[in-house]
Amino acid sequence: MKKIYSACAVLLLAVFGHSADFYEINSINDIFVYFKQDDWDARLDQLWAQRQEERLLGRVVINGEEYDSVGVRYKGNSSYSANRVKNPLNIKLDYLKDQKHDGYGTIKLSNGFKDPSFIRETLSYEIARQYLPSSRANYARVYVNDQYLGLYVSVQDVDKSFVNEHYGSKKNAFFKGELVNDSPRNSVVTLGYLGADSSSYMSFYERESDAGWGELINFLDVFNNDPANMESVLNVDRHLWMLAFDILFVNLDAPINFAHNYYLYQDDDGRFNPIIWDLNENFGGFSQLLEGGGPGMPLNLPTLDLFLNAGNPNYPIVNKIFSNVRYKKRYVAHLKTIFQEIVENGWYLSRANELQALISAQVEADGNKFYSMNDFWSNLHTTVRGSGAPGPGNQPIIGLKELMDNRADYLNRQPEFTAEPPLYVTKPQGRVLETSAVFSVQVENADLVELYVRDYGSHAFGSIEMLDDGQHQDGTAGDGVYGAVIENAAPSLQFYCLAENAEAASFSPARAAYEFYTLASSGDLVINELMADNESTAADANGEFDDWIELYNAGATDLRLGGYFLSDDADNLAKWICPDTTIPANGYLIIWADKDADQPGLHADFKLSADGEAIYLCDADTQLVDQIHFGPQSPEESFGRFPNGTGSFMSLPPTFAEENVDTISSTDKTQERPLSFQLLQNYPNPFNGQTTIAFTLPSADRVTLRIFDVRGREVATLADGLMDSGRHQATWNSDGAASGVYFYQIQSGEFQAVRKMSLVQ
Repeated sequence: MKKIYSACAVLLLAVFGHSADFYEINSINDIFVYFKQDDWDARLDQLWAQRQEERLLGRVVINGEEYDSVGVRYKGNSSYSANRVKNPLNIKLDYLKDQKHDGYGTIKLSNGFKDPSFIRETLSYEIARQYLPSSRANYARVYVNDQYLGLYVSVQDVDKSFVNEHYGSKKNAFFKGELVNDSPRNSVVTLGYLGADSSSYMSFYERESDAGWGELINFLDVFNNDPANMESVLNVDRHLWMLAFDILFVNLDAPINFAHNYYLYQDDDGRFNPIIWDLNENFGGFSQLLEGGGPGMPLNLPTLDLFLNAGNPNYPIVNKIFSNVRYKKRYVAHLKTIFQEIVENGWYLSRANELQALISAQVEADGNKFYSMNDFWSNLHTTVRGSGAPGPGNQPIIGLKELMDNRADYLNRQPEFTAEPPLYVTKPQGRVLETSAVFSVQVENADLVELYVRDYGSHAFGSIEMLDDGQHQDGTAGDGVYGAVIENAAPSLQFYCLAENAEAASFSPARAAYEFYTLASSGDLVINELMADNESTAADANGEFDDWIELYNAGATDLRLGGYFLSDDADNLAKWICPDTTIPANGYLIIWADKDADQPGLHADFKLSADGEAIYLCDADTQLVDQIHFGPQSPEESFGRFPNGTGSFMSLPPTFAEENVDTISSTDKTQERPLSFQLLQNYPNPFNGQTTIAFTLPSADRVTLRIFDVRGREVATLADGLMDSGRHQATWNSDGAASGVYFYQIQSGEFQAVRKMSLVQ
């Protein structure tokens, strides 16, 4: 593998630092493909027509890193055309050699077909990852033999590395739901049982594992014919999250409508887990309903039924779920969580604006795009039609805001959606009491409260009923406080609560079971806080904003940590050994998770994933001292214990090497003295004409605040002089500046930070 950098790339790296992970959402990759054959396009067309796995050998350069003996083929169905210059690509780096880029062996690139906004796929995956394991996605500029094909969406492959990352195994039964051998799209009962002969399923599933037909057939048999035992073969909660996502966002090119575009992986507990795939037509990009085998029918997208196909026997995927009243209520609870966190507050639209601003210059430079720039900007709000062949023709594509505004109006008229669920007065709490684990929660308007608990991150949760009888550490009988006691409990329990009444259900945390609480620690040494998406909160001695983990010693004496282990791999708890160091009594210790062992300070040889993972702390005998499993993290937020040192983990304002505080109690302290240097995101962003940039200083110092364009050229200096401690802001009036992406950089002593903003004139 060779590294090749252009002069422009060197300049940008010098100004803005090292390159990000390949699927960093806010980055645009450069991919150069080289074939020896001049007729490479005709050869790829021929391979696509043969529908086989043969590939054309070539050489690929990704962000300056070169890979040879790479296999390339076209992919896609309606998005592919032999008459099209810009076709979807599947690039297999490890086709002949064991080589990966940032750990990824296959690069899948889609061409923006049927998406004038060009953000449906990236935005959809970013949303989905907050609720269930899903691919990462961003953008790439793609060249073949130095001919620029255009801007592509780059989506992480759902392969064995993906399932190993999310399920801790990769050898179990693994299938892709796909209509193979030109099967009619409306000829299969989705997730239906077709008998014991595996050949009956081979037109509707592609096997990704070495074996597994028997496991798949058993799953479909139990799912359809033995619903009482469904949870033994299906991760029902994961299935409910998938249905909630697809139906809320009108994702009809999916198994709720077509028998394709999904994966099934069997975890170590024997349960199949659905995995969503191919989201380029999410947000109503596909607008026909098959109706279980009938002809495609035009659809009023905003009023898509909240319980689509619930009574249709041709869709066991939903029919078998919605026939269970409890599953139905849980599904609505999940759908409402996504609606409230993504749609109702306008998050999806703000994020869509940011993504469009990031890529607008690249879309404009793309001579092979399927829609005009006016369509690009308009489709975020309103319906547009195709701009001509070869492409999606004149098919109308509904605007994202148009769809979701009207969908919100429709959902808010549905009685199941507006039913009053149980209300959590307090967050569920769990603590160790001698040899038992004790749990309690105060809930109003509930007929049933259940505790779901497990002792290891990849295992299934089991449930027990919580009682308000005064006999289960719940206070006085009938006071609305529910309790449960687990004897001889493991110290690493994870848990969440489900409360129900006759009409509705609610979870705590709301994203359960993808997110959950951990049992309050009973030891002195704990993992107290972590930050997996540190952009400008705290820098190490080299001025780099890397991931960090905070340990806390609640004991009365200093503690020697030499020989302790820290890891993000349950199969390798001794991944990083702590050098001889001491954490003082009631003190904190920061460990940088950045793989920079040669830098001063404590630097572990692993990084944290902002998409969520686990951290394990072990003593010198590799006995588990503490652990934390966390879900997707937001930039500039930490995940820590509250109350400090003993409580369950929750999202917090970062308190680097200080006592953890919640959002409310931290307000006054932050106003008195900023906890650290901070460069905040400009507001508004994207902006037209003028924007404001805020930052905080913990002490008086000289500050420079400058703005650069994407080529690294300075276009403005907003501050250059001595400033007092506290919060400051500067305004940039962008008169005369061209639309596009800009960077603003602050420098104060050893502190340096860079953020991105988008100007739309």
